[in-house]
Amino acid sequence: MKRIFVVAVAITASVAASAALPKDDQAIVHVLNRIGFGPRTGDVEKVRTVGLQRYIDEQLRPERLADASMSARLRELTTIGLSPQEIAERYERPIMEARRERKQNAKDAEPEPERQKPVDPLRQQANSVLAELAEQKVLRAVYSDRQLQEVLTDFWFNHFNVDARKNRARFLLTAYERDTIRPRVLGTFRDLLEATARDPAMLVYLDNWRSASESGGMPAANAVGRRFQQGVRRGLPRAQDGVQNKRAPRGLNENYARELMELHTLGVDGGYTQKDVTEVARAFTGWTIGNPLQGRGFRFEPRMHDAGAKVVLGHAIKAGGGESDGEQVLDILAAHPSTARFIATKLARRFVSDVPPPALVDRAAARFRETGGDLREVTRTILTAPEFLSPDAYYAKVKTPFEFVVSALRATATEVPDARPIVRELQQLGMPLYMCQPPTGYKDTADAWVNTGALVSRMNYALKLAGNDKDLALMLGAPEFQKR
Repeated sequence: MKRIFVVAVAITASVAASAALPKDDQAIVHVLNRIGFGPRTGDVEKVRTVGLQRYIDEQLRPERLADASMSARLRELTTIGLSPQEIAERYERPIMEARRERKQNAKDAEPEPERQKPVDPLRQQANSVLAELAEQKVLRAVYSDRQLQEVLTDFWFNHFNVDARKNRARFLLTAYERDTIRPRVLGTFRDLLEATARDPAMLVYLDNWRSASESGGMPAANAVGRRFQQGVRRGLPRAQDGVQNKRAPRGLNENYARELMELHTLGVDGGYTQKDVTEVARAFTGWTIGNPLQGRGFRFEPRMHDAGAKVVLGHAIKAGGGESDGEQVLDILAAHPSTARFIATKLARRFVSDVPPPALVDRAAARFRETGGDLREVTRTILTAPEFLSPDAYYAKVKTPFEFVVSALRATATEVPDARPIVRELQQLGMPLYMCQPPTGYKDTADAWVNTGALVSRMNYALKLAGNDKDLALMLGAPEFQKR
């Protein structure tokens, strides 16, 4: 019963249970739950010793935290350190070649009676890339000493969401999170914005890799443009979930332009028009990718680019700018006051409350503008604000399934030698990792996660973790959960 109580407290952040703590310890538990994934045994005492503000400062400088234990825990996950070229060669190319061979053989062979298809070892091998990425996410959240970096990696991946099921994105997400998102979560927003714009995962997910001029440059409508796009597309498999039709018409594609303004920068009420969407889409024509099956990344293709003049949010972009057209758009959007407020609001919502205090949003947005979008300073403004450390904020957030599961593992000191059961549990709780289909990403407000079915599922997980489910205990590596 004691273990069930511990799990329940960890998951629900019970007001009654926390109120029994000294006031200073309540603040520490609050900070550990917001800038990390909840306290582990000994964490409250550790923060009390160094001081709350010093702990926050340390978390804002993750590069100074050794985090030595993570290397050993991630050692068996061999794919998470591979380059895009290595992933393409070892995991994507074999499955594509086998698919082409099966297709050719099917044309030549006599029809056979239908029967259950055997397990495809190549498909299993290819699936391991995404599976290991999900496992490392769980393990880092549970064990890393760089808790704020893990929270922000989750936050910014969600902000610049890419669904693994879209086309070949599952082979691209390892580098997307590792090389594009994680190193920049406390850098400048402008740098992060451009890094995502150029990343093959984003180019594929929002279809910009295939967006081509309809009126200038070398449009896809002419023979050269068509041959170029067809050559790039040969390496790409048909989407399995119907998100993208392989035979969809080619030309100007506005998907990325729209989400860039609505979700990544200005916000839905940020002051742009449909004309701006079209102009931004024109600016990003030619931002594409090299040969996918060779793991090649971003390339600018002048033959696909609309070389004409453009006007974005009242800013003129001269004709003939080429690749710099897109860069100028990113400059315009990153410096726009609506972007400062939109990003400040989302960060304050994540750390403080579902409806963040307007005064705090104002100060965070002002800091964004003053520092040129320095995300470390904007985050610091929020984490040192009276509103963040106010008792009113202690119980103002409901944990997402990912936060809920990880915080329970941390609070109970559960050893996780194999993260696969946890990844499957998150699927059952409605939050499969890297598989949020809409570009909005998973919501981090209570209305998305609080309902009768979700609460029952959470309680069932608590009972499993408390030891009532022997199967889960065995999957986690021992008949009785090991203590750290």
